[in-house]
Amino acid sequence: MLNGAMSALITPFKNSMIDEVTYEYLIKRQIKYGMDACVPVGTTGESATLTHKEHMRCIEIVLEVCKGSGVKVLAGAGSNSTAEAIELAKFAQKSGADGILCVSPYYNKPSQEGIYQHYKAVAQSVEIPLMLYNVPGRTGVSIEVQTAIRLFKDVKNIFAIKEAAGSMERIIELNQNASQIEIFSGEDAINYPILANGGRGVISVTGNLLPNKIVELTKSALNGDMTHSKRINNELYDINRVLFCESNPIPIKAGMYLSGLIDSLEYRLPLVAPSKEHMKLIEKTLQNYEVLK
Repeated sequence: MLNGAMSALITPFKNSMIDEVTYEYLIKRQIKYGMDACVPVGTTGESATLTHKEHMRCIEIVLEVCKGSGVKVLAGAGSNSTAEAIELAKFAQKSGADGILCVSPYYNKPSQEGIYQHYKAVAQSVEIPLMLYNVPGRTGVSIEVQTAIRLFKDVKNIFAIKEAAGSMERIIELNQNASQIEIFSGEDAINYPILANGGRGVISVTGNLLPNKIVELTKSALNGDMTHSKRINNELYDINRVLFCESNPIPIKAGMYLSGLIDSLEYRLPLVAPSKEHMKLIEKTLQNYEVLK
């Protein structure tokens, strides 16, 4: 089953290339601290500026490292081109991924019917489970609740939705109208509220830095200890907030660099390093947390 604590992995670079050695280390660290699944090449993994060859290589590396560990792989396989999304989905399935995470088409601004047909085509091109990914702040379109419900009812391998719209009202509406679709938090600030309202897991940015805490928060909630889960969510409030002081993944990469988890602070243009003010804020906030190696 694909549920529980997951991290949306960053993609480390060195000299403009994927730093495969560091990437393997970061994945092993996720396994070490008990993550249920790794999610490569999503928004946090800078998938929009990776070549298809690089995108596929990232999936291969995660699968190689996670093999035999019991940790699942939910591979990013989204695009604003349906044909490209299908190509990535088929590659992920052929390579052995446990499922795919498919972001809604960005920039094109399709209608709800277009979104429905896009997801239906991608999901039906493979047999492994597909998770919808709703992040309107990045894509320019929202997967409306009725569209998500329609997809879940019509396409057998669409099993879940990653919600990063910041709306608890959407979560409640999804629960009320499609109780069998699994909901995952895609926004760390509201991990606990989503889990408390029937969420089946989280796909976390903060988990790159503090996987142990995200695991503790998620498993506490899924085991019914909501008080403990809420306490961890409150504890992570400051870091969750600062990690979105600029566009993701700018702050999380900076935080990992300052913590010694990556030794090269590189992004793909048009993303650049955070401002000096934000860098200082990230560094100051990190002083309140223990980042385990």
